Amino acid sequence: MDTARTTDRGRSDADARPADGESPPVARGIARRGADQLRALLASRFAPNVASFLADRQPLVWLLALALGIGVAGAAILFRLAIGVFQLPWLMTMSERVASAAHAAAWWQILLGPTLGGLAVGLILDRMVPGRRPHAVADVIEARAIHDSRIDPKVGLMSAFLAALSLGSGASAGREGPVVHLGATLASYAVDRFHLSSSARRTLLAAGVAAAVSASFNAPIAGVLFAHEVILGHYALRAFVPSVIASVAAAVTARLYFGNFPAFVIPEYQITSYAEFPAFALLGLAAAAVAVLFQLALVATERITWQIEMALPVRTMLSGLCVGTIALAFPEVLGVGYETTDHALYQKLPMMLLLSLIAAKIVATAVSLAGRFAGGIFSPTLYLGALTGAAFGSIATGVFPEMASSHGLYAILGMGAVAAAVLGAPISTTLIVFELTGGYGMTIALLLTVSIAVGSSHALMGQSYFHWQLARRGLFLQDGPHRAITRRLTVAGFMTPIEAGSSPVREADAPWLTAADTLERALRAFDQSGLPHIAVVSEQDPTVVVAWADHLAALAAFNAALIEATVEEHR
Repeated sequence: MDTARTTDRGRSDADARPADGESPPVARGIARRGADQLRALLASRFAPNVASFLADRQPLVWLLALALGIGVAGAAILFRLAIGVFQLPWLMTMSERVASAAHAAAWWQILLGPTLGGLAVGLILDRMVPGRRPHAVADVIEARAIHDSRIDPKVGLMSAFLAALSLGSGASAGREGPVVHLGATLASYAVDRFHLSSSARRTLLAAGVAAAVSASFNAPIAGVLFAHEVILGHYALRAFVPSVIASVAAAVTARLYFGNFPAFVIPEYQITSYAEFPAFALLGLAAAAVAVLFQLALVATERITWQIEMALPVRTMLSGLCVGTIALAFPEVLGVGYETTDHALYQKLPMMLLLSLIAAKIVATAVSLAGRFAGGIFSPTLYLGALTGAAFGSIATGVFPEMASSHGLYAILGMGAVAAAVLGAPISTTLIVFELTGGYGMTIALLLTVSIAVGSSHALMGQSYFHWQLARRGLFLQDGPHRAITRRLTVAGFMTPIEAGSSPVREADAPWLTAADTLERALRAFDQSGLPHIAVVSEQDPTVVVAWADHLAALAAFNAALIEATVEEHR
């Protein structure tokens, strides 16, 4: 009996013991629980983020950003070729050395080119373009702020065509602004095809702009920062990666065509002594003065010329004639002006010519843009900055020859300072100069000069040129995101429709709204009437009520949009 029990116990103990290489049941249970806990931890930690990433279709956004970078770079190349094509009939060259070609041309060619070009631009604007004006960077900012990042592709392509015609005809303006608008147009067209969310639309709009700046200057880092600083108005992590993808793709594509060269060939430079920093600060003040004069000239010329009644084609033709007349004495003002900018960087221009060209370029650019020639202001600001810096450097090296750095350094610093002050983009403009120079030896000097120029200009003007353009249209983005939201949202987004066949008739003295009215107008109507509900009437018959607008629903829509904007800035 005992033997049997012993045998059974031995058999039971043997059964309980695991075979070689087999985990005991307790260990297996612990391992399973550990694996389950790890899976739960991973699911709770990563699953929501991955789900959010996929819900906003970010893989598609990244892929579209790559395609945009390549496409925008190709468009930028075609745009520059188109400028040369329009330039060929009157200067007999497609080269960017416009000033040299103009010096060799007859006087009647200098007058005829901009004049006929202005007539052609005016006719096209008058008959084919909504609003009878070309579009540029300010319109991209407006599209992001109140039009859900939508840009009419016909207007975008027509504006690019008009810019190529204007610059090829000798108008004093920049080519980067039109390329930025063209890049944004291609981005808007792409996202329309895929029905992306508003956040993804803004991200790809920024990607198109980043690609445009990158392809124009061979400056991919600056392209990304410009898109965030100027277009988005904030730095969003989710928008950063697509912007980088587009910017790098554009830079690589442009380099395959143009070679690995920046927009300017920068001379050798050096900082001789730290005792020179007061001179760099003074250069910042001088750059601010030029930037303010330039903006005042743009504003004043616009107001004066549009007080004179005349047909638009006649206006643009006379503007071209004025530019041609200035060019008879100073051919350097024609077109983009990068050849003259290069000469200023290499100290090839005498002092009196530098000062004269600053005044002539300001007047020629103001007349060109006021006359509705298409073009931007980026190139003119770099032009004016290089001339200002070169002139200041000549004075500094003459007064303190043993301490002063090379003239080229002052020209580079001035170029960044004037551009940053006018554009209101100190960070991206500084990065453009960094990438143009190929080094960071002047970092401290550039930051000091740019910051003083931007701060001084802002103290006097209160806003950048882009924000002045938007303010003329009643869009005050400097007031914060809430102002843009109240103008972007419409009553259609929060009204409650009335069932068909039960539409009441509105009382004669009762307030009313339409579905297309902005949230701003709706909130004013609620405030003035004191009513919790206001009738939304038919646009065809203001006496027929089609929906009701609720005050609380309007405030809820406003708060939701504010929260969305804040979340986007921090994602």
